[in-house]
Amino acid sequence: MVNITWDSSGDLEWSNATGSGVYNLGDIAWTLASTALVWIMIPGVGFFYSGLLRRKNALSMIYLSMMTVAVVSFQWFFWGYSLAFSDGANQYIGDLKYFALRNVLEQPSMGSTRVPAIVFCVFQLMFAAITPMIAIGAVAERSRLGPLLVFVFVWSTLVYDPIACWTWNVNGWSFKLGGLDFAGGTPVHISSGSAALAISLYLGKRRGYGTERLAYKPHNTTYVVLGTVFLWFGWFGFNGGSALSANLRATQACIVTNLAASVGGLTWMLWDYRLERKWSVVGFCSGAIVGLVAITPGSGFVGSPASVLFGFMAGTICNFATQLKFLFKYDDTLDIFASHAVGGIIGNVLTGLFAQASVAGNDGTVIPGGWLDHNYRQLGIQLADSISGLSYSFVMTTIILWLMHFIPFLRLRCDEETEIIGVDDVEMGEFAYDYVGIESELMPRSEYNNGASGGGREPQHTGTVSAESDHEKDSRVAA
Repeated sequence: MVNITWDSSGDLEWSNATGSGVYNLGDIAWTLASTALVWIMIPGVGFFYSGLLRRKNALSMIYLSMMTVAVVSFQWFFWGYSLAFSDGANQYIGDLKYFALRNVLEQPSMGSTRVPAIVFCVFQLMFAAITPMIAIGAVAERSRLGPLLVFVFVWSTLVYDPIACWTWNVNGWSFKLGGLDFAGGTPVHISSGSAALAISLYLGKRRGYGTERLAYKPHNTTYVVLGTVFLWFGWFGFNGGSALSANLRATQACIVTNLAASVGGLTWMLWDYRLERKWSVVGFCSGAIVGLVAITPGSGFVGSPASVLFGFMAGTICNFATQLKFLFKYDDTLDIFASHAVGGIIGNVLTGLFAQASVAGNDGTVIPGGWLDHNYRQLGIQLADSISGLSYSFVMTTIILWLMHFIPFLRLRCDEETEIIGVDDVEMGEFAYDYVGIESELMPRSEYNNGASGGGREPQHTGTVSAESDHEKDSRVAA
């Protein structure tokens, strides 16, 4: 039984049969607030992806963002948290000590002794949920939605949980080796970007690939901006919350996060301006996202001047990396590999160069730093972690996809008719917008009714309007 009391300063004191400790209520509050901030990023990804697609597939991405939250929330409760953060883990994967969140409550968390395990658990759940959502954006416009429920559960178990374990669990090989990943460069971004590449190769090209049919612009730029707003806003919790404490390190993480996003957005937009002489809001939003991706692993380790370089390098390299799909002829609809895998690698490498012991020491954390602190082996460790995460995610995702392929009702690729009509209509029977009736759009005007006809999904309402002359009206009244 847990015994809870409060000390004179208001901090929470706990004790049980195995020990006792003190938790700072401010740190708990900041971590829980950061949990909510990261949650809002998940529908943010959905809106960002939705806005970039065609109208007939717009709702599916928003649906997938909410579906992912639900599936991973159950998976994390069931065994995901235990597989990633069990203190009985080996170098690669945890055991089932905390299966169904047994005994996950008051004991100190794996991440910090200042917050209890249950708070750390729900915070890390949001990282686990957003990662497969980033990856499955690669199914855009050509996938059945039902099998993705299974895919997300299996992928989270076999891909995300092991990478999170070796990165953040104190028993993980990368953690022991000295890898620096503050908020998820490898577990979140490199793993999801690599998985998106595997998904794109497995599903193949969309109908009309390489023709004018797919030379469309984003159908709703406002959705792109809205998604970016949710992501940028939530990233303060994503990076700042990873300090697991309301302290100077969390503050510094928030500062470099905002600065890298700003520089990344401006850089990408300027690179796009050179081509069309247009100030592209989609370009700015894309650059802001890759700036956020790149700064993620280094946000708790680097200073403000370095974050400017993070944003610039991500905005430049990721912009040009979007051309890889044309060079190697794969259909990565939303440039997820170029943005997240490439952006994550940039962040890991720059962290190895610019990490500083003084920045990490803002909350008492001791690290040898990177090249700035003359710790030259750190770059090799960062590269090893990046390549391992990229390779493992790509291979395991490919295996999962092909195993599902040989089970007919779990195959992801939709048929050609679904691509033509749209995933929203065929798979969901719902739309992001209320369509105007196609019959009235195609019918010659001479064949219209004299009245008005509803074009929504409600039953049709019609009415005939006739124009009476004054003479006819007077005759009717007299009668």
